[in-house]
Amino acid sequence: MMRSPMVLMYFLLIMSEGLAVSNRPRRSVSFQDMNLKQFKESGFGSLSSLMIRDDIGQLVVGARGKVLTLSLDDITKKTSEANWTVSSADKALCQMKGKHYKECDNFLRTLHTMEDGKMLVCGTNAFNPQCDYMTFTNGSVSLEGNKHVGRGKVPYDPDQRFASLMNENTLYSAASSNFLSTELVFQRHGLNPLKTEMTRSWFNEPTMISVSLAEASKNSEDGEDDKVFLFFTETAVEEHHDNIQVSRIARVCKSDLGGERTLQRKWTSFLKARLDCPFGGAGLSPLVQDAFLLQDPDNWRDSTFYATFTANSESSGACSQSAVCAYKLSDISQVFSGRFLAEMDTGTWETYTGEEPFPHSGSCINDELRAKGVMSSLDLSDKALLFVKSHPLMEGVVTPIAGKPLLVRTGIRFSKIVVDHVTSLDGRRHQVMLIGTDSGWLQKAVRFDGEDGRVIEELQLFQTPQPVNFLQLSFRTDSEFDRWRHPDVPNHRVEKQTCCCLPHPWVSSVPPMFP
Repeated sequence: MMRSPMVLMYFLLIMSEGLAVSNRPRRSVSFQDMNLKQFKESGFGSLSSLMIRDDIGQLVVGARGKVLTLSLDDITKKTSEANWTVSSADKALCQMKGKHYKECDNFLRTLHTMEDGKMLVCGTNAFNPQCDYMTFTNGSVSLEGNKHVGRGKVPYDPDQRFASLMNENTLYSAASSNFLSTELVFQRHGLNPLKTEMTRSWFNEPTMISVSLAEASKNSEDGEDDKVFLFFTETAVEEHHDNIQVSRIARVCKSDLGGERTLQRKWTSFLKARLDCPFGGAGLSPLVQDAFLLQDPDNWRDSTFYATFTANSESSGACSQSAVCAYKLSDISQVFSGRFLAEMDTGTWETYTGEEPFPHSGSCINDELRAKGVMSSLDLSDKALLFVKSHPLMEGVVTPIAGKPLLVRTGIRFSKIVVDHVTSLDGRRHQVMLIGTDSGWLQKAVRFDGEDGRVIEELQLFQTPQPVNFLQLSFRTDSEFDRWRHPDVPNHRVEKQTCCCLPHPWVSSVPPMFP
């Protein structure tokens, strides 16, 4: 694991005039040409988590053995610091179990804000995960010392990918739950804990990518339940050849309570489907790297997932390629309302053509089901639950809008993505995509309604190539304004928004100009 000083960089991005005709950026800005402010501190490496707190004006950063806060108004200023280290006895025990001494520390990998303003922080704790709560009071962050078990909330291994989401003080996580990191589960913690079944048909050597909540209950006329979506990759059980990696999207219902007898404390609504992003040629399997949900406030079905993909081209010897694909929630819902695949006695997977129980497997409770006596998942029959348990995989494939990617780049590997709606003075709405790469560049693209995305600028965030592992948006506004120009959009004033990215072991804070 790399060890080096932390550098936090702050700079202003202004969208260029005009758009490139192709996906090659019209403007490329090198590190040397960036106007940077830097926060430096020696002996502080292995940055492992990041969280923006707009409400208190702080950037919260987790690392090996400590958490620090930086001012969002001027990130060169460290406002406070709290230490959470591992005892020598715990380190020794970790090494006795066969782990390297560099891994046997407390890497603080989970940071979430609770409804009361407290923060949940979880660390690997020498391969014995623990969590605690933090407060930011009178300009200083401090740990409460109320440590509790962090198993399943954060990985044991400081380098293993995982995903988590906090909603209404309820934590959803997709992470390993054992020392060897062989048991990966998607679970809900709290008063009504649920988790996935430990069967090959539910998860088969997965890599967890991201978790998002779609607020379907807002403005719903039929009592629709909110949905929680998980993006991941895994070895495809339905393929005839072994070790075929595919991208997946899974869905569960927020109000799922598990089964009364069958699937007790397990998801009764877990469904998954293959996620397609066609690029890179035949024989290449695009693997999802990140996903960002751009919510539609009026109709959740019009909300859109934007996801980055890389083509696994090592076996073909082709140049590496990356893409961004977009998916409407209405299209995703249609796939999850379709037919299922079933495993035959021969080991092959085929479309299930038998009788299906009521209601449709994996359905979320709504007014229609309540009218028929199904008030919660506890009212589902054993027959319906047994079908859910053995048929988690959908026959349909989730395909992107217009059946193709928004962006495709060659020789670049995309990592993280964030997206925002912007509105010009003429009332037209556009989507601005900020895409990180594994070499430390930020791709800035604009998507106009009905058109493909166009990369208009790329910026080198870091002098030495390293992946952008965290990318977040801040909605703090600034009193200063600048102009964003485009041939089809009248000049108008814009407010600053901040995007923060955290490669390992560096941090950058980027305030772009959004129209």
